[in-house]
Amino acid sequence: MTTLKITPAKLNGSVCVPSSKSMGHREIICAGLSAGTSIVDNISMSDDMEATLRCLTALGIGFQKVPSERSGRTALAINGSGNVRVSQSTADCGESGSTLRFMIPLGALCGEPLTFTGHGKLVTRPLQAYYDIFDRQELSYTTASNGYLPLTVNGVLKSGDYELPGNVSSQFISGLLFALPLLAGDSVLKITSALESQSYVDLTLSCLAKYGIVIEHENYYKYHIGGGQKYRCGRNMVEGDWSQAAFWLVAGTLSRQITCTGLNRDSLQGDMVVADIINRMGGKITCDAEGNHTASSASTNGVVIDAADCPDIIPVLTVLAAVSEGTTEIINAGRLRIKECDRLAAMTSELNKLGAAVTELSDGLIIKGRTEGLQGGCVDSWNDHRIAMSLAVASLVCKKAVIISGSECVQKSYPEFWQDFTALGGMIKTVGTGESI
Repeated sequence: MTTLKITPAKLNGSVCVPSSKSMGHREIICAGLSAGTSIVDNISMSDDMEATLRCLTALGIGFQKVPSERSGRTALAINGSGNVRVSQSTADCGESGSTLRFMIPLGALCGEPLTFTGHGKLVTRPLQAYYDIFDRQELSYTTASNGYLPLTVNGVLKSGDYELPGNVSSQFISGLLFALPLLAGDSVLKITSALESQSYVDLTLSCLAKYGIVIEHENYYKYHIGGGQKYRCGRNMVEGDWSQAAFWLVAGTLSRQITCTGLNRDSLQGDMVVADIINRMGGKITCDAEGNHTASSASTNGVVIDAADCPDIIPVLTVLAAVSEGTTEIINAGRLRIKECDRLAAMTSELNKLGAAVTELSDGLIIKGRTEGLQGGCVDSWNDHRIAMSLAVASLVCKKAVIISGSECVQKSYPEFWQDFTALGGMIKTVGTGESI
């Protein structure tokens, strides 16, 4: 475990944000399901992206790294056969929930046993929505106790009618949308309750369309999926990640000025709303003709933030709320409890250690802002990349140093985070456990 000591400093400058992890997963999967070779460029490699590539390998899909058009990024030539098969008996999903839930329906196309494994919190993250489908179709599967990983799937999904509740992760919907077009017959997927995270479904549909898959939907509640479709190979760039840009846009609001480059101003990513939320709080986020977004220092006010369609940006917005005038309420955030950690509990615990006033609710947070700033102290990342990065941003408004244990967890999504933090003026050093602030 790596422990970092961050001395409070003001950040300033420009950062090219990593490519979207959400779109990266989708692009790589669609390319792998295509017959022929596709090029997926501008990939920011991370532990989660490596997990998806491992699982594609287990499904008989090959890839090679090729020269990228973007400095410091990865391009992949992905070689698909237009179908999937079990080439390795185990698919290691690491700690990536997207990888696991996207891949399970694909594994259930093979007709041979395939075992999905994971690490950390992923082992216990809920999969019941798939188990209910398997039970209805009498598709053979086995799990560890309580439905935990490892999960072995041995059977073939059948075309027809599918149902999912709308308040489970949209990853279940996306997983079925990837797989069902490959079945011989047509299918209909009905969402039986209010849909959360619609923007993530939009990302899936847009990516499928790029690779030649046609899916029609009725207001996102009924999806008509024609069978016998073929994924079409191509060459595509992965756009910048708004969930990662959120850290720098909040940091710029709390510091001097930070410009985020590499973003798509017309993105379908739900996390793009971070710019609007910060401005609604009194921030100063501007955008130029190239889509570069700049956050300038500003005094901010508390607001109500609905987390239903943007859960990943809530931890860092909680940091901003902690030093904003008045009270901020985070609502519809219950799903943050089943991420890499319980993010509502984590942000409450760790920000309060720094001197914040955060109250945890069953599905949200109440944050009473302290405009004088926070104190500093020793905090833990909870082995969650978004908690670690949010606490780093919190250090910018602390009077004393912040010591973060488990800082290496940023490898999950943003391995260059600490490097970028330092390049913007952050003051970091590696310390031994127990060092004083």
